[in-house]
Amino acid sequence: MAEKGKEIEVKFFVGDGVRIQNALKERGAQLVKPRQHESNLRFDTADMELTQTGRALRLRRDSDIRLTYKGPSGMQGGARLRQELEFSVSDYDMAKAFLEALGFEVSVMYEKFRTTYTLNNVEVTFDEMPFGNFVELEGSDGASLNLLAQQLGLDWSLRCLDSYLALFENLRNRLGLEFNDLSFENFEGLEIDPSDMGVRYGFSG
Repeated sequence: MAEKGKEIEVKFFVGDGVRIQNALKERGAQLVKPRQHESNLRFDTADMELTQTGRALRLRRDSDIRLTYKGPSGMQGGARLRQELEFSVSDYDMAKAFLEALGFEVSVMYEKFRTTYTLNNVEVTFDEMPFGNFVELEGSDGASLNLLAQQLGLDWSLRCLDSYLALFENLRNRLGLEFNDLSFENFEGLEIDPSDMGVRYGFSG
C-alpha cells in the first residue's frame, strides 16, 4: 500500500469488467470490501481556486464517511502521485455544513459502485462509473503497479492518469453535456465511447 499521506495510483478502462474480475479471481485477490454504492461531494471556493491549483477537497459517503484533501499531481514510476490526507467523520451533514461555513461550496457530485480487493500488497478497486467501468491500482510505487498490471493482463501503456472528474470534463466538452453532476441518472440512456473520454480499453491483446 502507499505510504501514509500519499496516493500512488493508475487506472485502466476495462469494458464490462468481466475479464478483470476473472483475472483477479485467478490470481487469488482477496476481497476487502464487497460492492457498495459511493457518493462524493467535491468542494471548492467560488472562484474554483482548488481546482485551478490541482487540489481537491472531498466528502465521501459509503459504509463510512470520510473527508479527504488531495494535493497537486506529480509522477512516480509512471504512476500518479499525490499528497492525500483522509480521515473519518461521524456526521455527514455536519461535515458538509462545516465546510460551507468555511466558505467552500459543492462544485460537483459524483457517484460509483466500488468493489475493493488486495493483491500483492496493492489495493485494487473495481469501479462502476456512470460512464463505464475501470480498475484502479494503488500501491507503494509505480514499479509494483506496473508489475501487477502485467500479471492481470493489462497494458501499462494504456493506463489512465486522469481523475474521474477530468474524464467527465472530457465528455462534457466532447459531447456538449449540460449537466454538472456525474450521476447514473444523468447518464441513463447515453452511449459513451471510451475515446470520448480520451481512454482506450486497457487489456493487452
